[in-house]
Amino acid sequence: MNRSQSESRQQEPDAAAGKGANPLAQSLLPLVLDVGVPLGSYYLLSGGFGLSEVAALGWSSVVPALRTLWGLVRGAGVNGLALVMLVVNLVGLAMSVMTGDPRLMLAKDSGVSSVVGISMIVSVFMGKPLMTAGLKPFVTKGKADRSAAWDRLMAGSAPFRRAERRFSLIWGTVLVVECVARVIGAYTLPVHTMVWLGTVLTVVAILVAMVVAGGGAAEPMERMVSAEAERAGGQQAGGAGTEATSAVAAAPTAPAVTGS
Repeated sequence: MNRSQSESRQQEPDAAAGKGANPLAQSLLPLVLDVGVPLGSYYLLSGGFGLSEVAALGWSSVVPALRTLWGLVRGAGVNGLALVMLVVNLVGLAMSVMTGDPRLMLAKDSGVSSVVGISMIVSVFMGKPLMTAGLKPFVTKGKADRSAAWDRLMAGSAPFRRAERRFSLIWGTVLVVECVARVIGAYTLPVHTMVWLGTVLTVVAILVAMVVAGGGAAEPMERMVSAEAERAGGQQAGGAGTEATSAVAAAPTAPAVTGS
């Protein structure tokens, strides 16, 4: 085999690796399938095609139901996010058929928020925080070195794992508090007031969760991941330099030429 053939074969794995899937896309795919598709299909079916709320909720439950069943069939366990979306849709279906009471209809969305919030809190104590699926892509920025740093920190850093759990715990707590506030408002304030105030409470809750969880968990995790990635990169550079120095030292030297 000549040199050019050898070099071309060495380049083939590199080319294949370069054509691989983007790490950020791979990280976000479960989030899109388990949350984005059900929510998008619900609004598309109800708003775009004019289906009733019950029908839209029913059809939008198909993807999370299939994802949950597929995980069980494969033996990979229950898909957390898909199961949460399935339960949320079922709760929405149950509350949608309870018509006739405007205050109950106002409190319906709080029931959905409570399911999501409680699921997040329970997932923290089960050791599998639900918000990690959305947190990791934004902390690692889809970069291989940052993803590797994340994995190392998850395996060996207790403060990093605590921050990961804290992120989901903050979001879950805020959603549960928002649920309680909406229920209290639905049964104590005038209906016409809660029509707009319910939306305000939801927006405020999301903003509060983003600020508190970002400052208390996401930002410290980003700093730890950056430091770990830099440390690993420095070690690799140092190792390469040591190998190069050793190779130079081990290379045979040409004999000195002396004059006659």
